[in-house]
Amino acid sequence: MKGFLIAGTSSGVGKTTVAMSITAALRHRGYTVQPFKGGPDFLDTGHHTRISGRIARNLDTWMLSKDANCDVLQQASVGADILLVEGMMGLYDGKDGGTEAGSSAEIAKLLRLPVVLVLDASKSARSIAAVVLGFELFDPELHLAGVILNRVASGRHFEMLRTAIASSCKTPILGWLPREPAIAIPERHLGLYTPEESETGEPLENLLDQMAALVEQHLDMDRLLTFECGLDWNQNAATSALSNSGKVRIGVARDRAFSFYYEDNLDLLRRLGAMIVPFSPLEDTSLPPDLDGLYLGGGYPELYAGHLASNSAMLDAVRSFAASGRPVYAECGGMIFLSQQLTTLDGAAYPMAGLLPFAVEMTRGLVNFGYVTVELAEDCLLGHRGQTIRGHSFHHSRIVNEANVKTRYRVRYSLSGREEDEGYWVANVLASYIHLHFRAQPSIALSLVEAALASQSNSLVSS
Repeated sequence: MKGFLIAGTSSGVGKTTVAMSITAALRHRGYTVQPFKGGPDFLDTGHHTRISGRIARNLDTWMLSKDANCDVLQQASVGADILLVEGMMGLYDGKDGGTEAGSSAEIAKLLRLPVVLVLDASKSARSIAAVVLGFELFDPELHLAGVILNRVASGRHFEMLRTAIASSCKTPILGWLPREPAIAIPERHLGLYTPEESETGEPLENLLDQMAALVEQHLDMDRLLTFECGLDWNQNAATSALSNSGKVRIGVARDRAFSFYYEDNLDLLRRLGAMIVPFSPLEDTSLPPDLDGLYLGGGYPELYAGHLASNSAMLDAVRSFAASGRPVYAECGGMIFLSQQLTTLDGAAYPMAGLLPFAVEMTRGLVNFGYVTVELAEDCLLGHRGQTIRGHSFHHSRIVNEANVKTRYRVRYSLSGREEDEGYWVANVLASYIHLHFRAQPSIALSLVEAALASQSNSLVSS
């Protein structure tokens, strides 16, 4: 299958915009594009989904095994003509400074993907050749298939850059893109704005037209279309179908405030017999009927704290659901929603659902950022004591006035090496700052489904 990975020399070089613009151009040419995002990012996948018209997936060589990554790639690519992977951070950046673990380079080598390197050329001249040469020499095993120069001032500027690179480097130059504010995505504390928030009122087709026109004018699309994913295609994995779902109904919070989910988490729950039923804590005044469990993912509850706090009917519905004994699992933003109170950076305090005996306050900097290993210290909603799973932590908040609440996790942060007890457990509610990828340990998805099934049985017995 045709495919390649778009990487950057560092974060902030514009690789997301470049990847989306190429996707738009490919769609205009009639190709079906399956997008992927390297690493644990939730925001970029939303934008890739919007531009491609297909659900973007995450690939991650630290959280997921080789087989899991291959399965995700191949299952999601069924029916596509070309797969496009956007890397994370810089090409060689990953879990730590001494290895390639978790990096875009590791993903590219594992999945045998040619790499297209994006460079921010806005303040560069001949020195850009030294950057390209360094990336060529750093890992000879990596297939660096081409470079794209982004934020170039003019055609004359590009010629200067092209001459410098061509005189010292062997990597083909695939073209350049100018700085174009009309297609740039604004950023804030956790990264890019979500697709829903980025909506300007302009029809999506107009944005696709602008992106495609820039790419067709400045990039060698025909050469890009010669790049192939060299992975041996596993037909069994690629044609794996969802089993009949519907044994249990799991309500999943999905709206502007709660949008951080790995789609493969939801697919795995479906394969195990769950029907995923979306609802909006912002707009709905009641939960969907006949739910057997709740899954509250991450997002931006702090941006909608007043709206969430004023939706008393939904807060009451969540409290009543938890009081019924049915399982509730919450990650990061979902945990904040279940806390006693959320204090935003302006000092305003908003009451939340109150299922957890602590409050949360927003912070100006990241707290406990990075990959995380979780060991279940006790049996809980996700499985049995001693099981381990990998995930990541990424938030601008902290717990305050923490009460004597039981914990079920022993967490180790990869960057700092620090360990702590986490995974807050109150009756049938499990909440944590950690975003878990269920494909890293599929048994936890099974545990969630089994807990929901058990709640059905308990309900029948009690009635």
